[in-house]
Amino acid sequence: MGKAITALLLATLLLSACSGNNNEDLAQGGTATAPAATAEVSAAPQEDAAGTVAPSASSSPAPKDGTEATIAPSASAAPGSSTATPPSSEPAATEIPLLYHMNKNYDIVPNEEGTDKKVVLLTFDDGPKEAEMINALMDTLDKHQAKAIFFVNGYRVKEHPELLKLLHERGGIIGNHSWDHIVLKDKSYVEVQKQIGDVQAIVKEITGEAPAFFRPPHGAGGDVGKQVAAENGMLYMTWSVGSLDWEMKEKDLAKTETLVKNVTDQLHSGSNILMHELPWTVEALDTLLTTLEGKGYSFVDPRSIELKQR
Repeated sequence: MGKAITALLLATLLLSACSGNNNEDLAQGGTATAPAATAEVSAAPQEDAAGTVAPSASSSPAPKDGTEATIAPSASAAPGSSTATPPSSEPAATEIPLLYHMNKNYDIVPNEEGTDKKVVLLTFDDGPKEAEMINALMDTLDKHQAKAIFFVNGYRVKEHPELLKLLHERGGIIGNHSWDHIVLKDKSYVEVQKQIGDVQAIVKEITGEAPAFFRPPHGAGGDVGKQVAAENGMLYMTWSVGSLDWEMKEKDLAKTETLVKNVTDQLHSGSNILMHELPWTVEALDTLLTTLEGKGYSFVDPRSIELKQR
């Protein structure tokens, strides 16, 4: 009996020593081998001794061959961080294919046969002026799923940068219309460079993007204006269809009908339509776009136009 008790005590001591060795191995980073039937990885994140949250491994089954269960770190977890960085919720930028170019008449022309040629380019000059007009214009453009270039003056942007920001946030494509809205064709290279360059700088500062399109005030940029626009990576343009909205007055009657007639009388495939940020233009825009759609025209996205004239 005494020998049996002694043997039992020795077995107990031996098992205790083995258990202690396994715990020591784990504390030093070693591997404790467990039978496959009992190996299980917790679905909940666990903190290590440094306070770092280990990623969940609920989707990875425990190994069944007696080897070490390894948990791969999350791709979004920064080393040494206590939390994993969530994936960005920003949508990936959609690349707009270059389907059109501008010819010497400032019309928009397809690059290849088969691309819709019955399109018009919508443009608005001399802003930004008022939030109410900007929102109304953008509401109408959105209704017709249309994009437009808004050629802005630097002095207006400086006075009301929040209006440029609104225009940009609403999806308007910002164009450069010089700083002071002066005739550039007879000015020196240095002066033209400043008139154009200062607008590039302030628009980029506010929106994060410099304009890709330049329209000289009064359509008069001259060779120097074309040169400076090209040096800034912009497409130089005037227009091929004028709405003549700048000739109208508040007291004039039937302004909407007049504006629509002015455009449709000159309308052709690729029309580059000049308009302005004016109350009667805002009021007429929905009727104009509906009329153009009724004639089979669609609205070209300015971002699909090459920045080099052909």
